[in-house]
Amino acid sequence: MAESNGSIDHDEKIEDLAARMTLDEKITLLAAKNIWETPEIQRVGIPSLKVTDGPNGARGGNFFDGTTAACFPSCVSLAATFNRDLSRQIGKALGQEAITKGAYVLLGPTVCCHRSPLGGRNFEAFSEDPHLSGILATEYVKGLQEERVAATVKHYLANEQDTRRFTVNQTISERALREIYLRPFEMVAKDADPWCFMSSYPKINGMHVDAQSKFLIDILRNEWGYKGLVMSDWGATTTVESIKHGLDLEMPGPARFRNPEAVIKALKDGSISESDIDDRIGNIIRLLKNVGKFDDRRATPTEQAIDRPEHRALIRKTGGEGIVLLKNEGDILPLDVKKTRKIALLGPLAKYAAAHGGGSASLNCHYKVTPYDAFVDRLGSKVEITHSAGAHIFRVYPDLEAGCLNSLGNPGFLAEFYMTPIPTSAPFRTEEYPRGSFTTLMNTHVIGCQTVRFSTSYTAPTTGSHYLSFSGLGPSKLFINNILIAHQPDPTPDAMGFLLGVQDEIRLQYPFTATHTYDIVIETHPDPLANAELHLLNHQSSIHLGFVTQQEMDRDLLSEAVDLARDADMAIVFVGNTTQWETEGQDLSSMALPASGSQDALIAAVADVNPKTVVVNTTGVPVLTPWIEDVSAFMQAWYAGQESGNAILDIITGEMCPSGKLPVSWPRRYEDTGCFGHFGLDSKESGKVEYVEGVGVGYRWFDQFYGDEKEVRWAFGYGLSYARFVVSGASMEGGIGGGEEDGMVRVGAVVKNVGKRKGMETVQVYMKPPNVAGLDRPVKELVGFAKVEVSSGEEKPVEFEFGREGLSYWDEELGRWKVLQGKYEVLVATSSRPEDVHATLTLEVGEDVVYGP
Repeated sequence: MAESNGSIDHDEKIEDLAARMTLDEKITLLAAKNIWETPEIQRVGIPSLKVTDGPNGARGGNFFDGTTAACFPSCVSLAATFNRDLSRQIGKALGQEAITKGAYVLLGPTVCCHRSPLGGRNFEAFSEDPHLSGILATEYVKGLQEERVAATVKHYLANEQDTRRFTVNQTISERALREIYLRPFEMVAKDADPWCFMSSYPKINGMHVDAQSKFLIDILRNEWGYKGLVMSDWGATTTVESIKHGLDLEMPGPARFRNPEAVIKALKDGSISESDIDDRIGNIIRLLKNVGKFDDRRATPTEQAIDRPEHRALIRKTGGEGIVLLKNEGDILPLDVKKTRKIALLGPLAKYAAAHGGGSASLNCHYKVTPYDAFVDRLGSKVEITHSAGAHIFRVYPDLEAGCLNSLGNPGFLAEFYMTPIPTSAPFRTEEYPRGSFTTLMNTHVIGCQTVRFSTSYTAPTTGSHYLSFSGLGPSKLFINNILIAHQPDPTPDAMGFLLGVQDEIRLQYPFTATHTYDIVIETHPDPLANAELHLLNHQSSIHLGFVTQQEMDRDLLSEAVDLARDADMAIVFVGNTTQWETEGQDLSSMALPASGSQDALIAAVADVNPKTVVVNTTGVPVLTPWIEDVSAFMQAWYAGQESGNAILDIITGEMCPSGKLPVSWPRRYEDTGCFGHFGLDSKESGKVEYVEGVGVGYRWFDQFYGDEKEVRWAFGYGLSYARFVVSGASMEGGIGGGEEDGMVRVGAVVKNVGKRKGMETVQVYMKPPNVAGLDRPVKELVGFAKVEVSSGEEKPVEFEFGREGLSYWDEELGRWKVLQGKYEVLVATSSRPEDVHATLTLEVGEDVVYGP
């Protein structure tokens, strides 16, 4: 077990405090008191503790429109840096941000492996590779807890898809669990001592995680020696017996399965014991001690928005370092500003800051820099810049906002909450919202309301038959000037999708006259049994009212963009997903860019008229690239945080030399993946999914198809640079087994920059096992990596170290890890593709090595 990272055990004092508590008090402590806070037990001096989302920013107590916060690059963007130091710095900065929100537990990092390019929440996790995920998550946790803020490593376990994630039954082999899905959690648990883990929703081989002792007790605590707290994902507690199975804290509150009556009944019938409760209480008290809630952090301050310059700089640097340059034909990049007269910035994301994905990772950023903002601000005085969106990619229309004035005289809408099914009496609460959307989810002030009246006075900017989109979580009606315009008689068919911005909407046009004022009123009722398989959504109300002018919808954006491209020296097309298309709660339906081929058509049309076409894609996943042969350059920018526009421009202009490497394989087609037909929407009807590819995840699957039609378009670990590097002088010492004292292998190499620019190179070490009949092992596996910055003409050494874990596989018959005797190849490379292997070393293991539980 590694250093405890500042962990404060004081087990004797914890036992003393627990012994002073009554049984009722202990039961109270087993579940949160509300959405974000644990209960206090004043009689014995136990304080409350606040937690906050999430992995790329500390959002605070409000899910929408809360106190502003710094938005850091998503974890997949961070993984593309292959930079341990940056991951630690990001963790430390997130700890500082959490403190500004009065929270001392951050709900991150997400370390589930990317199983499919259609994972709706892939952007929130690091990589398809468990080693890369585990290393970077370990540094992230260490940095976070240096600020005495607890990390919450999630989602333990196997939360790789969002389709029916609350109930889906996933069949996974023991070997795949051990080698792929448990491995990053094991690395973090052993090497970083995280103070919290979060259990996941899905069933694994027929049972929820909290309904069995295998994962929380047998593996996490007994095998890995974990001593921290385990909380449930929000609503993921499934049984009162989870107290026996190792789940310490039910989230959120108030308790559903751990209410006093249920716990007392379980004690009486022997389903749980009081010693089980004491074990859970001890872990809760230990967490409070670790984060300082018994001393210097007793009071919870008001949430603050502190925009730190050092955080701005870190976000910009990390976002830029994570951008992966995948094509640069004729060295069209970096942009030569002195030789450029006019640049056309095109695409639906040119004026969109792709800071984050949708769901728990979203937040109200301090600010967001779009690519257009960055170009105009920094190049506008030197180069003529033109712009066209080129295509609409609305999944839902943007919230109605401009021109709205509520009845209190303030911009936006007024929500009035009633305890009656008809809003006749006075509302028991009113709240103001800045735009045409609201939700009662996580709003503890309106529990029990039966009707919400949502209203504004709207003045249209122009005359026209403008476009409206309307939907509610529960039955809803839309009135304009007291006339019923739209009626949704039934609840939405997908409550989770609705809340995360992917509503099934009623779309209509309405004749507005400029300068006239229109009274818009929506009445909505809660859905008593939300169609989301998650009890937290029951009895909630939500509304969305979207708006687009007729003039905007009727514009010929494609022709406009093509004309600008034809007249420009360079055309840069910004495409990708928005939070409506890539979000927690819903997996993607295909690898194609949205919507209906419009972005692909835009790129093709622009490339046809301008030979200097650069495409910048901002998604958290690989996408189809049918136009790749026709464009000059292509870069993957991920979700790079609030400085995304500046980070992209830094790479385009060469202010930063690109050094990002793909943390995922980039398939040519979804059909080529190992999980095709067994992921996400494939399981929507059955509620079942089988991990048919076993350990063949990502490059472990694609390596077997090198040279044929299933070969990836771009390999894991691949990325171009403006610099040029030579890797040489590979050496190795040490060994595994055979009498070696330390059982470690040390690999070294030298990186020389033979280009004209300073840059960074990531050297990767893969282990290729011997072929054994009847044992299906991946062609190779990542066992180490190192990133080094090298000036032109300079050379620097890199070093790696790995132990038996790098050579072993899980023997299902023995139920233990095993290293087979034989000759292993150690590949020193700059990507996982064979042509990027710079040296092959031979490691011989003289005898079988068996270890583990």
